[in-house]
Amino acid sequence: MMAEKAAARLAMEGTLSKEEIMLLLETEAQDAYLISEARKKADEVFGKTIYLRGLIEISSYCKNDCLYCGLRKSNKKAVRYRLSEEDILSAAEEGYKNGLRTFVLQGGEDGYFTDDRLVPVIETLKAKYPDAAVTLSLGERSKASYKRLREAGADRYLLRHETANPTHYGKLHPDKMRLSDRMECLANLKELGYQVGAGFMVGSPYQTLEHIAEDLLFLKEFEPHMIGIGPFLPQKDTPLGTFPSGSLSMTVKLLAILRLMHPRVLLPATTALATLSKGGREQGIRAGANVVMPNLSPPKVRGKYAIYDEKAFETIEEVTEKIEAIGFQIKNVRGDYK
Repeated sequence: MMAEKAAARLAMEGTLSKEEIMLLLETEAQDAYLISEARKKADEVFGKTIYLRGLIEISSYCKNDCLYCGLRKSNKKAVRYRLSEEDILSAAEEGYKNGLRTFVLQGGEDGYFTDDRLVPVIETLKAKYPDAAVTLSLGERSKASYKRLREAGADRYLLRHETANPTHYGKLHPDKMRLSDRMECLANLKELGYQVGAGFMVGSPYQTLEHIAEDLLFLKEFEPHMIGIGPFLPQKDTPLGTFPSGSLSMTVKLLAILRLMHPRVLLPATTALATLSKGGREQGIRAGANVVMPNLSPPKVRGKYAIYDEKAFETIEEVTEKIEAIGFQIKNVRGDYK
């Protein structure tokens, strides 16, 4: 009964205490109700519209040594590459021809991609496609760097916080990486006027339900414009590569909870969800997700951005067909935060 009351309050008010969140996480009894209410909430704000973002993975080099990521600098088996400016612009052109109006430049924290190299790419994209948004997902950078990239025309920045618990953060990252630095970056991005995305892995090693509750409370306080969550998926050549994958059902439930806590947020059904389970992305959409990110990376590098094993790859046409098959439609617009 207490879990039922918590679910009803979340659907009505969009907020819960830590204790109420824990109740919902500990039981599956309210899952179907949460998913149904979340989809209703998403429909109220967005209708049946799904926004596509074209993902361009610009570099598999990374200076960091995160214990779960296949791109970690100590992974000698990782295949390294960098896209040229021509590669990036060519991928964006292909995406634009196929109706995409957001380009996401994602990569490891690669010192090669200085502001001097990124600024011309961003400026060219904005000049060629003035009706499109440019999103960056390039990790922790200085406030001055974020400012310069914003002034060049970058609209959005994705930077998952990964976990809001400092102790848990320390179990996923090397000693020199600190959660406080990540949080400072998120605050700087918001101050500079980006549409900001945060998020976390579901079922990451050593994660507890209390950690997840802390993540949800942090996100409620921070109020990002985008929230990216997906199941943890192991990469065999990392120190945490033997841990099990995150749960599909828990990820879907958390998408529903996040939609109810953040009715207007841009909420992806991630590639990790599609990788974990056939139909996983569709389950995420039915639980309130409204963003899908097909991969535009050139064929020569597909599969080399191996942050986890067996990453799914689908064309824009395949993604569109699956979305339309469950009663949703793609809208070829930027899809900004409302």
